[in-house]
Amino acid sequence: MAQVPQRFFDALAVRTWCGLSLRALGRAREEIDAINVYPVADGDTGTNLYLTVESAVAAVEAVFAAHDVGVRVGAGAPGDDGPSLADAVGAMAHGALIGARGNSGTILAQLLRGMAQVLTAQGEPAHTDGPGLRLALRHAAESARQAVAHPVEGTVLTVASAAADAADGAEGDCATVARAAYEGARAALAATPGQLPVLERAGVVDAGGHGLVTVLAALVETFTGRAPGPEAATVPHARVEQAGEDLTGECAAEEGDENGPAFEVIYLLEAEDAAVARLRQRLDALGDSLVVVGGDGLWNVHVHVDDAGAAVEAGVEAGRPYRIRITHFGHGDVHTTGAERPPRERTQRAVVAVVPGEGLAGLYGEAGATTVLARPGEPPASGELVQAVRRAHAREVVLLPNDAELRHTAAAAAEQARTEGIRVALIPTRSAVQGIAALAVHEPERRFDEDVVAMTSAAGATRYAEVTVAERQSWTTAGICQAGDVLGLVDGDVAVIGADVTEVAATVLDRMLAAGGELVTLVLGDEAPEAVADHLEARVREAYLAVDTVVHRGGRQGAPLLIGVE
Repeated sequence: MAQVPQRFFDALAVRTWCGLSLRALGRAREEIDAINVYPVADGDTGTNLYLTVESAVAAVEAVFAAHDVGVRVGAGAPGDDGPSLADAVGAMAHGALIGARGNSGTILAQLLRGMAQVLTAQGEPAHTDGPGLRLALRHAAESARQAVAHPVEGTVLTVASAAADAADGAEGDCATVARAAYEGARAALAATPGQLPVLERAGVVDAGGHGLVTVLAALVETFTGRAPGPEAATVPHARVEQAGEDLTGECAAEEGDENGPAFEVIYLLEAEDAAVARLRQRLDALGDSLVVVGGDGLWNVHVHVDDAGAAVEAGVEAGRPYRIRITHFGHGDVHTTGAERPPRERTQRAVVAVVPGEGLAGLYGEAGATTVLARPGEPPASGELVQAVRRAHAREVVLLPNDAELRHTAAAAAEQARTEGIRVALIPTRSAVQGIAALAVHEPERRFDEDVVAMTSAAGATRYAEVTVAERQSWTTAGICQAGDVLGLVDGDVAVIGADVTEVAATVLDRMLAAGGELVTLVLGDEAPEAVADHLEARVREAYLAVDTVVHRGGRQGAPLLIGVE
């Protein structure tokens, strides 16, 4: 179906481009993963690019959602059509930065940041035209190249430079510039095997460059209403059908780089520019594939090293590293060689659950579930859920999102896993307490359908609530709340507004038990008052006969208290 074309590069065009890029990378992910042989043949470039753009999309959508809320409460200006271009591209760049994965994802984040720097340089214009887009593409290519410690030709950097060169020669509107950039990038991508011997030996083009061409094709669709035709979109490369393990093994043998770094280290870093300059020098001495992107006090650091601890310590010396991810290049990657190990046998069935705190992660883990931690304000992307399903290594998987806002994300992950031959059942749990109820009746020995029905029934029979603190003034189903008010939500709607966590929790619990119940589950967050559990347990004992209470510690789960009534 044709996309409604955008005339200018404005906030709506940013939103459209991000959405189209995510869908295009979703379709191309497996192909890009399959041809990933440089710098490490770990078969994840397509997935990393998808996760990076998914984070950018989430940030842009959040800006539009916040604008809509502002209009509803009267904060928007009369005739205000939406967020500004500066807000949209700033969110796109920030989202990509904090969600960047892998070498190519980190470089893509810097490309988007480079574009944003140009598009916001003149204050907050409503839109930009063809010449503005040309400047943005040029600055993006230059800033990405500067972010890489040792740029290599035949990679995504080469493709980005070619796109900027082609755009420089294009006169006209955004559609004309975008089309020129896409064609230039596509031609450069086809030439990458001649620039990088490892690509030529494997018979493939650069995977990161392929991803960038896919993103630029989405830019063309944004301004023309149609994606480049099949002939234009196809980039010739040989032997893709033999990619994956075959290409990985071949590259390992031909490169002979068994002594390469063993770990990939990625983290976000809050630090000053001077400290980051020193960090670059230290990490460059520790390993390779060093990419440091960002600015204005927030950076994303990516490096391949043998001493992962030293890479993290260097970040601690520079500032405050967090969201640290360390990946060992396991069997089959370009840096590891040796005798083949037999593949691990798949289990028959597993449960994958999203949990809001470390305490619940431990509880679910003890029950045999594979967990994905959702920190406050950082919901997992669909790619993270897919990776968790793969990590469970089972033929059948029950997926528990434990959040109403994650239903679409979980559905996309389930669909992706099904294409990989995994039987996945998605139980639409809306809270971690519903997930606990489902997990309690899980029996792997039962037939899959029977197990799913029993778990779904248990979750559906569990009413859920949470006690939290309002961050801002807002309209709710229980009236207007102010920042700092304690809110009691029952089944997702605000039912009680008060000033004390314990009092609000007691009121919520009474309302829930008025309809009956046999078991109360309390999950205490780190911010919950010390006495709240004792108070609620005593209240249940005194007022509700034959009702049991179970208390769990959830850790940093966002809300001070979660309540479930079965």
